[in-house]
Amino acid sequence: MARPRVGVAVLTMGTRPAELRALLDAVAGQDEPASRIVVVGNGTGSLPALPEGATGVELPENRGVSGGRNVAIETLRSFGDVDVVVDLDDDGLLVDKDVFRRLADLYEADPCLGIVSFRIADETGETQRRHVPRLGAKDPMRGGEVTTFLGGGHGLSMPMLDRIGGWPEDFFFTHEETDLAWRALDAGWKVLYAPELLLQHPRTSPARHAVYYRMTARNRVWLAKRNLPALLVPVYLGVWTLLTLARTRSLPGLRAWFGGFAEGVRRSGGPRTPMRWNTVLRMTRLGRPPVI
Repeated sequence: MARPRVGVAVLTMGTRPAELRALLDAVAGQDEPASRIVVVGNGTGSLPALPEGATGVELPENRGVSGGRNVAIETLRSFGDVDVVVDLDDDGLLVDKDVFRRLADLYEADPCLGIVSFRIADETGETQRRHVPRLGAKDPMRGGEVTTFLGGGHGLSMPMLDRIGGWPEDFFFTHEETDLAWRALDAGWKVLYAPELLLQHPRTSPARHAVYYRMTARNRVWLAKRNLPALLVPVYLGVWTLLTLARTRSLPGLRAWFGGFAEGVRRSGGPRTPMRWNTVLRMTRLGRPPVI
């Protein structure tokens, strides 16, 4: 195939102007430049001054990670010269100059490659366990095919997105990566964890967001309802309920979690397209059956 052209998408809420500028400077310093750079202001009102060549899109309201990234995809698609979409958190940093070149190498070598997950590490070089996208993996440097990916830094094949659609708009944030990965796998695409592609990112906890518990429960229900065969929906949700009860020490957090779970049951999170049993078997061989 022809050399894949990389387009960069960055979401910002306008609260990290210094970090955003450092990231865009690092993007500009790549030894294989991006063909396009899009910065989406997710309810920011107005974006800060952007480097020459970057396209700004200002949304009047916060549409969440899913909605904002869908806007970025449509903007990049409209240029007609992007084959791989790279999503980067606005407080992340590309410390190596060859990330886009090595990413393009991966896509050039494998036309079935749909998603590439970067390794995320903090300023000390440490990768949090939750940022290794496989079960029981203690070594963040072990790459290979996986069944989900990291939202902070990743590449998405534009032909894949053309086929399976974009991010699940209703999710807003949490579990949107898994929803996209499951749909990609069911359509025959590969999901690859490539730890040599590094995004430096401050150490954070997802629970820092006030609505984390509610949304993580609601979206987990939607993830199952949208994507799993009917027999696996209660198994998946039962396993995650038990894990949540075992792990969560906050009573307000548990109340919010169960409120979100009920919301997920009551409301639709989008159309239901259950994956094939062949996909379930494929995910099981990759080390993560879709029941956990």
